[in-house]
This record gives sequence, structure tokens and C-alpha cells, in this order.
Amino acid sequence: MLTIRPTAKQLTGTASTSRLWLAAMALLLLAGCASQAPIDDGGRQAGQWERQQAEVEAFDTWTMIGKAGLRTPQENQSANLDWNQHPHYFRMLISGPFGGGRSVLEGREGRFSLTTGEGRFEAETPEALMEEQLGWSLPVSAMPDWVRGLPGDHASYQMETDELGFPRNLQQDGWEIDYRDWEEVEGMWLPRRLVMNYDDVRITLVVNQWRS
Repeated sequence: MLTIRPTAKQLTGTASTSRLWLAAMALLLLAGCASQAPIDDGGRQAGQWERQQAEVEAFDTWTMIGKAGLRTPQENQSANLDWNQHPHYFRMLISGPFGGGRSVLEGREGRFSLTTGEGRFEAETPEALMEEQLGWSLPVSAMPDWVRGLPGDHASYQMETDELGFPRNLQQDGWEIDYRDWEEVEGMWLPRRLVMNYDDVRITLVVNQWRS
């Protein structure tokens, strides 16, 4: 029986080839790890917001169900929100303590009304209407943009983003909006919790459900 044994030179060449192959595999693994986008505990990844921004801007018909907390030097209250938004119409049902029991705020083509247990009232802006009848006001005109993580296109603004490129802080119209949490809705990331501050007024909005 003929036995063929590799020479020392052949063994050395084989070892070198193995080392080169292992080194190449290690480099490929490192490159793969480096190319992966950073991701947070909630599943958000770097670059997602930039890729989906046009989709968020086009998301102009929705229902949002959540809870709003109002804090001022004089009071600290909360209310439930059921908000239906369309391009030319909105309806916001406010129920709970600072809603005065149950109030319905509606707007259509520049006309705004507020219906409470005491009747139906109208004003030129939703903010003035709420202030007159409820004694407090949400920034209703700008909120359809802000609650989606977008600045309004009616005034200048300052925006800071987090390490993944998502909005972290927005300043516009004297308000400062901090985005604290996000959730994925039908393949699109939307704010789940945001805090809005204006002077000594602080509004915390927690979204329980987004629906298209």
C-alpha cells in the first residue's frame, strides 16, 4: 500500500491558507456588524425616520385615542382624548376632569365650535374657544403635525434629533415639544408619548392607539 505524506512545505502552505481564510471570515463578520444600523430597545433603527418622513407627512387622516395631562401652577388634571383628524376637518372628544365632563371640539374650513354641557360655542380659533369656555387651551392648530413628529409649516422652528435620527426636541410657536417614546403603526413609527411646555403650562400626551 502506497502512503503519501505531505512535505513540511506543503503543511506550512496549508496552515497559511487556513489562517488567511479565517482572517478573511473574521473581516467579513466585522464588516457585517459594522454595516448594521444602530437599533434601540424598542426596535427603532438609524435611518428609519428619514426614509419614512414622506409617508408620515402623507398620513393626514387618522384617529388617535389617548390621554392628556395638564399641569399648571394652579392645577394638575387629566382627560381622555378621542381625536379624529382629516385634511379639512377634525373632531376632538375630550372627556374627564379638565374636559369639564365631556366636550366636543370641531373644526371645518376655518369654523370652530365647542359643545359642552352648557351649550354650543364658536370662536375664530380653537385655542381662543377652549380658553374662553374651559379656562385652558391645547395648541390645536399645530398639534396635528406635532403629534406625528413633524414641525408645522406655518412658522420657523428648531429641531433636535436623537442618535437614531428621530425627533427628540421641537421648538415652535413658543412651545417646546419633547418626544419621549415611539411605537410602530402599520410599518411606520409614530410618537407614543410627548411632553409639551409653554411657560408654566405642561401638557403630557400619551397615545394608546393610532388608527388610519
